[in-house]
Amino acid sequence: MPESRAQIMQRLQAEGLVVRNPAASWDVTNLGAILFAKRLDDFPHLRRKAVRVIAYTDNSRINTLREQVGNKGYASGFEGLIGFVNNLVPSNEVIGKALRRTVPMYPELAVRELVANALIHQDFTVGGAGPMIEIFADRMEISNPGVPLVDVDRFLDTPPRSRNEALASLMRRFGICEERGSGVDKVVHETEFYQLPAPEFAIAIDSTRASLFAHRSLSQMDKRDRIRACYLHACLRYVSRDYMSNTSLRERFGIAPQNSAMASRYIKEAVEQGVIRPYDELAGRKYMKYVPHWA
Repeated sequence: MPESRAQIMQRLQAEGLVVRNPAASWDVTNLGAILFAKRLDDFPHLRRKAVRVIAYTDNSRINTLREQVGNKGYASGFEGLIGFVNNLVPSNEVIGKALRRTVPMYPELAVRELVANALIHQDFTVGGAGPMIEIFADRMEISNPGVPLVDVDRFLDTPPRSRNEALASLMRRFGICEERGSGVDKVVHETEFYQLPAPEFAIAIDSTRASLFAHRSLSQMDKRDRIRACYLHACLRYVSRDYMSNTSLRERFGIAPQNSAMASRYIKEAVEQGVIRPYDELAGRKYMKYVPHWA
């Protein structure tokens, strides 16, 4: 930690957070403001980049339950933002071997990673729009301005390319986001661990949207849900230098061993859709392994 005020200001200048002005004083840069502002409203050109959190009463946007616009910088307000979101998310009661405990509907680690990604990878040149977190009865949607620089189907395995490298670097150093990678592997792992529907990544008009879904039984998932889950499961296994198999997919969906035919049917759906392929087409059915279509 620098000892004097002058040394502190020099360090902040080196990080691009402040600059000298003609009056020999200091001005806060856009980077310093978006990270550490107490009130983003004090910076008119950054006001629309504040995070909006909207909770709805049901699965549509018709009836708003609560709406809040975060006014702090991304770094100084991140923990408060995550806490606020988690307080709005419904909880599930889980009964363990001895204790009954309440857990959020969505894994906190998954929420943290997706919110951090939305802040870091947004396109600041898109006017009149900022990061937004929408909470519905059955899902959470996290969106940011700008289309991604990599294909949404390759979020899990492709190193991220950020438009805002200085912002990303500082937020990584603050421990807010992943040092390497996009954190999407953690998101997929968390949804698999809690046997939630697979997350969905999509491009809308000038924006990117990531969706987390509330728990649904396997019988409640439609074909699209199952294919997406198979694909992301194969991706997660592949980046771990492993392969998807009937056994691994049964574990992902919580299918009993005697119902292996059900897992085989879901794998067939994904193969026919072209999102996964056999690793070795000559392998016996019992030993068949699968990889993403791009592997």
